[in-house]
Amino acid sequence: MAAHFVELPGLKVHVDHVAYMPHLEAPPDKPHPFVYFISIHNRSDRPLTIRGRKWIVTELTGERVVVEGDGVVGKCPHLDPGESFSYNSYHVVAGPCTAEGAYFGVCDDGLPVFTRIPSFELVPPE
Repeated sequence: MAAHFVELPGLKVHVDHVAYMPHLEAPPDKPHPFVYFISIHNRSDRPLTIRGRKWIVTELTGERVVVEGDGVVGKCPHLDPGESFSYNSYHVVAGPCTAEGAYFGVCDDGLPVFTRIPSFELVPPE
């Protein structure tokens, strides 16, 4: 039986910066690489570990790509109250799109929690 995740007040995500990086490797069908910088802030009163993520990237055509996986950039960061975890990663797209999602974790007392990744745009220059 799957765990029932609850949204943890005080666990917040901030998209710090998004940059178009045309020099990065990208396949011909998705020629636009973007690097994004994200911070996860634990402003709750509960220590927790981020265990996974789910991204939804929606192209202007309506095509959706869902990416799910364990951890965050190969790590499962533990965040005590007041701590943050920052990282960067990249995504390649065919054209303008939006990205959003969620991080999933577990508090030290066993409570399964999540927080939303705010929607942001990946728009290649003209």
